[in-house]
Amino acid sequence: MIKITIDGAVYEAEEGMTVLEVARANDVAIPTLCFHPALKPSGSCRLCAVEVAGRASGQPTVMLSCVLKAKDGLAVRASGEIVARAHSKAFRNLLTMAPQSERIIELARVHGIDPGPPPDGCVRCRLCIRVCKEIVGPGALRMEKRDGLSYVVPIEGKCIGCGTCANICPTQVIHIADKENVRTISIRDDIIGRHPLERCEGCGKLYATPKFLAHIEHRTTDHPHTKAAHHYCPTCAKLFSDRIQSVREHTRK
Repeated sequence: MIKITIDGAVYEAEEGMTVLEVARANDVAIPTLCFHPALKPSGSCRLCAVEVAGRASGQPTVMLSCVLKAKDGLAVRASGEIVARAHSKAFRNLLTMAPQSERIIELARVHGIDPGPPPDGCVRCRLCIRVCKEIVGPGALRMEKRDGLSYVVPIEGKCIGCGTCANICPTQVIHIADKENVRTISIRDDIIGRHPLERCEGCGKLYATPKFLAHIEHRTTDHPHTKAAHHYCPTCAKLFSDRIQSVREHTRK
């Protein structure tokens, strides 16, 4: 039998055992995800890091306990600042690959690591903010700091329900839901805007919000070719426009 020290306590071990096996045999908590007793350890998840003292350099070294063989006199720490940093890095790497994994999130919390807020799909490209302000006009979105992180958030009462922000979003994290005669635009759990929908005078389909139609009418009021306001969906507007053009061409002949 050999003796090793984990967090100041001395444990006996058999030749060939790994530090992780010794720890588990003595109820010392070391997180693992890729370890299975029927398979040769690979250290892929890197969660089982421990601090090893007394190496050649004299400096503490972080090593993976699943592949580190127990040797007589070996002293390791399964907790502490150095180990916590190694665990934190390993957990965050795993959460980048599996952000919704409840097992990884719970395992991190059990071992005192804050996994941080779950990813929301937004890449902070600001296209939605810019198109709403620079092209459409209302400026209904802005960036806001929450717990040290930046988020796209709505400005109350500014949205006109056009849906341009959702259409330009490269990750489709902004959602439009048209239910019955109401349009709801949202990002995460934040409602950007909720609006009634107008019916097309041509086909009768619900197609746009009153705020959006008023915005377009205001934008085109001074245009020399603006006629009396009609509420047509894009399909009907094109159909009527084509018919008018056809009549004009026929009249000229």
